[in-house]
Amino acid sequence: MSKKKIDTSFDHFLHEQLKNPEIKAEYDALEPEFSIIQALIDARAQSGLTQQQLSARTGIAQSDISKFENGNGNPSLKTLRRLAAGMGMKLSVHFETIAQ
Repeated sequence: MSKKKIDTSFDHFLHEQLKNPEIKAEYDALEPEFSIIQALIDARAQSGLTQQQLSARTGIAQSDISKFENGNGNPSLKTLRRLAAGMGMKLSVHFETIAQ
């Protein structure tokens, strides 16, 4: 009797869940938040700073930076500009046409 290998990866789980139109619509609605979170994480990594170092540069609590990166915070544009400046970067926001 052979055992099938069960794919338990998150990607597989997500792929299966997104087959449900209601779940997909909710997931798609969160995409802008996911993009901001990932952009913040990527920018901090690119700048070579720890959360603590970025906190020292910006005056934003390390715990708040952690919340932003974990999706448990909602930084204002002013806060995002401060974070960008602390990493030696500038904040850029743009709008895209929705494909119909």
